[in-house]
Amino acid sequence: MKSRFFISILIVLSSLEAFSQVKPKKPNVIVILADDIGLGDISGYRRIHSKKIIVETPQIDQLMQEGMAFTDAHSPTALCAPSRYSIMTGNNTYHSYAPWGVWGSYEKSPIKETDLTMGKLMKQADYNTAFFGKWHMGGDWYRKGSTTEIYRGPRWKTQTDVDVTQIISSGPKQNGFDYSFMYPAGIQDVPYTVYENEKWFPLNKNSKIGLITQKKMDKLKVKLDKDEGLGDTEWNPFDMGPLLINKAVDYINRASTEKPFFMYYCTQAVHKPHTPSESLNGKKIKGTTPVYHLDMIAELDAQMAMLVDALKKKGVYENTVIIFTSDNGGLPFKETLATGHRPSDIYRGGKNQIYEGGHRVPFIVVWPDKIKPNSKSSALVSGTDIMATIAAISNKKLSKNQAMDSANLLPVFLENSEKSSRKVLLIQGGTAKNVAYREGEWKLIVKYKKEEIKPIALFNLNTSPGEKEADNLINLPKYKERINRMFLSYTKIRDTKTPSRNL
Repeated sequence: MKSRFFISILIVLSSLEAFSQVKPKKPNVIVILADDIGLGDISGYRRIHSKKIIVETPQIDQLMQEGMAFTDAHSPTALCAPSRYSIMTGNNTYHSYAPWGVWGSYEKSPIKETDLTMGKLMKQADYNTAFFGKWHMGGDWYRKGSTTEIYRGPRWKTQTDVDVTQIISSGPKQNGFDYSFMYPAGIQDVPYTVYENEKWFPLNKNSKIGLITQKKMDKLKVKLDKDEGLGDTEWNPFDMGPLLINKAVDYINRASTEKPFFMYYCTQAVHKPHTPSESLNGKKIKGTTPVYHLDMIAELDAQMAMLVDALKKKGVYENTVIIFTSDNGGLPFKETLATGHRPSDIYRGGKNQIYEGGHRVPFIVVWPDKIKPNSKSSALVSGTDIMATIAAISNKKLSKNQAMDSANLLPVFLENSEKSSRKVLLIQGGTAKNVAYREGEWKLIVKYKKEEIKPIALFNLNTSPGEKEADNLINLPKYKERINRMFLSYTKIRDTKTPSRNL
């Protein structure tokens, strides 16, 4: 009897030891990057400052209610291409060969082979990885008729001597993604083609590679946003949103339950041309708001609903981290403003500008049972911080020379904190080559003009969130010391490429 008793005890102890060695299952992670969405484009954010809502975003508002919404979050730059580089690598754009961006599809990628990317990071953490949507970080295609020469051509001139049937390198696959369904430049630019796992994905049985011209798009009542050029002859930007989201939903449906997945979903909404789908997820989209621009916001929200529904049906929503943000601020077009909608909310400017409207963006994080529901944080954060944050979530340590401008936000999420480890933030504007340097509530704007670098504005965002010219403190003697100190700090960080994540 005693021997049986001791054997039973040993079995129990062995079971307890085995149980204690079982590691908690890592969560799935989905990073969603909207295109040209400003703070005021999301009705949940808009309600913080106004009761006037022109377009509702019920699903994104629901994410705000189920997780944490940041009110002082910023895209790395006020333009999409350089922001995408910074989010993908955790490095400010000036670490790349093209400090100001922007690069076309047929230009060299800013991502170096030695750069750690979100895809590579999550592969190292033993995740299945997938990329969906707008890439916009250059790429390598062969010259027509060659199997050795990589074609190079500028983004401002029609290029026809390219074999666009296959991406050779510098695409998602080479940057750590097991699966990709990719639009090289979204719906805005060449090549007007879709790629699945780096190979051309014909849009239907009649698809060929041909020239996409404005005359061809006139038949669809579409105004090309950029150049004419090569693409799938069946290209129709009205169809690109439904195609993308259905592929992403299919990926979730087929995802292994034995291994977590990481999805980077870069939606086409709401970049020009504004081409809303007729309907999506059982809801009419096109024509449901005063202008197509706002229809695209409705389409974005419908896409988010489809992602959430797929996660819940799969039974993995409770163990999934969702991060939603945008590549730059919103689009304050005249026809949009005439409706009463305010893409930048109370902030000045919009996309391509250094004022808050150009880079203050939605940033929402949901992690059921981990992040306090309906919480808000005024912590200073950036899209570059996603890299360090998902590294922490997946228990991976970053080396000193990787993700140099990425601060870990996980403590902010879990402690419901108003503060992050980030004390300063460098933000880049657009084509005007202005930059901003944040220290707490203080924002210094610096202008680059040829060889001259000069501070041109200082705002206290607590007292002047709208950055009115009357509130510009740049010429007041009492702020001279602050201006000089911030300017010297900014130039030192940028010129020496000092990692800013822990400053």
